[in-house]
Amino acid sequence: MTRFRPSVAAAIVIANMIGTGVFTSLGFQLVEIQSAPVLLSLWAVGGLAALCGALSYAELGAALPRSGGEYNFLSEIYHPSAGFISGWVSATVGFAAPTALAAMTFGSYLAAVFPQLSGIWLATGLIVVLAVAHSRSHQSSGSTQSLFTILKILLIIGFAALALLFNDSGQATRFLPAEGDGALLFSGAFAVSLIYVNYAYSGWNAATYITGELERPQRSLPIVLIASTSLVCLSYLLLNYVFLAVAPMDAMVGKVEVGYVAASYAFGEAGATIMGVLLALLLVSTVSAMILAGPRVLHRIGEDFPLFAVLGRVNKDGIPATAVLVQAAVALAFLWSSSFDRILVFSGATMALNTFFTVMGVFVLRWRQPDLPRPFRTWLYPLPPIVFLLITGWTLLYIVLQRPIEAMICMGIVVSGAAFYVVSQRLGARLDPGKS
Repeated sequence: MTRFRPSVAAAIVIANMIGTGVFTSLGFQLVEIQSAPVLLSLWAVGGLAALCGALSYAELGAALPRSGGEYNFLSEIYHPSAGFISGWVSATVGFAAPTALAAMTFGSYLAAVFPQLSGIWLATGLIVVLAVAHSRSHQSSGSTQSLFTILKILLIIGFAALALLFNDSGQATRFLPAEGDGALLFSGAFAVSLIYVNYAYSGWNAATYITGELERPQRSLPIVLIASTSLVCLSYLLLNYVFLAVAPMDAMVGKVEVGYVAASYAFGEAGATIMGVLLALLLVSTVSAMILAGPRVLHRIGEDFPLFAVLGRVNKDGIPATAVLVQAAVALAFLWSSSFDRILVFSGATMALNTFFTVMGVFVLRWRQPDLPRPFRTWLYPLPPIVFLLITGWTLLYIVLQRPIEAMICMGIVVSGAAFYVVSQRLGARLDPGKS
């Protein structure tokens, strides 16, 4: 059976991370924070959390080399029920919802440039085409992902360079710290803004969903996670520096399309039109990566639970084609039934909760199985997992305090996953008594 090369895994991580979040969230952050140094610090803190998470996942992925991401880790570390709930979260909120969100943004940008086109039908077509591409073979799937990710990196570098070189907006943003910036760093506004940043960084763990299909996973997975996350962190700092340098903050406050706004100041209306098309192209690889990685969770659930055995089937090339198509169908359901805001507000909190307990699992696994072979050990342990847990826990606390409705939706998804686990166990025992 052919396998994914490490370069494909890196492309999946990069494409999962660089998507809707970085091109939309700055406008929400500017509502309460109007300091460029603090805003860049916000993205640096988010990058630090993501890198610490990647270091922790690298240890878990090398020690437990099976596809499925958090589903695999939590099943092995805690209990199969924890893995199932995590898989439930990943399959719905973790991948299907952001897939719909990215596809929706893709359609919106193209429809803004070409008003005669329908944004929702463009988004639908994108999901369908990529689902077909990723349900065929490792070669077609990997080539599709690598191509669009390379294009994404080149477009980001090109946009940043041209915006800084040819910007004539006369914008003079202050990038040196000033009085009051220190207090903002520890404010509630900073913590709430970190919710959006963490959403933008989500995806740093994407390669762990295809561990079992990766060449030499115990050696290559840590390199892929750490290198890809570091590259994305630098890209995010560069992009936000460019946005703040070329466009006035007042013009971006509360706006979703901050990239479009920045391009209009840097290049004029013609440049903004081009940016709209480029942003749409950038989001193709994001949708592609999620459609590729997400179904691996459904596939593992199908292997482990008789009730969902149909999801565990693979084609002749080892691709879980049924799971790919089911994941795409769920994404289409989100696309046609939910608004942009509705998808964004609760998905970030749910994914953060998922990764929080997974990173905590580094401590649990070292305590329970100290002799387990660990081809990679987290650098500077225990500092990275502690930093990740503190930053993520701080964010989750403020979600509960300041966004109680979103917190309740998050808990509702977790509870529904637990209920579905109980039902699947009972019905599965009837279907396959020997596996109960």
